[in-house]
Amino acid sequence: MNLLQRLIVVAALALAVPAWADLSRDDAAAAAQRMTGGRVLSVEKSDEGGRPVWRVKVVTGRGEVRVVLIDAASGKPS
Repeated sequence: MNLLQRLIVVAALALAVPAWADLSRDDAAAAAQRMTGGRVLSVEKSDEGGRPVWRVKVVTGRGEVRVVLIDAASGKPS
């Protein structure tokens, strides 16, 4: 693979991978916990409508399991 082909592959991968560095996994978990008052069960990277989000699964004090989507760029619920 020549240099031009490598650059094209790197550019294609960079465009296909969302930027997750804006909001950390821990920050997303903390935001979801504050919103629900529950206990965080899991945090996963996801894509919602072409935008990167954190998918946070929480169990509330009533035992209900909720999924909260936190925008990876802004930290706001999606």
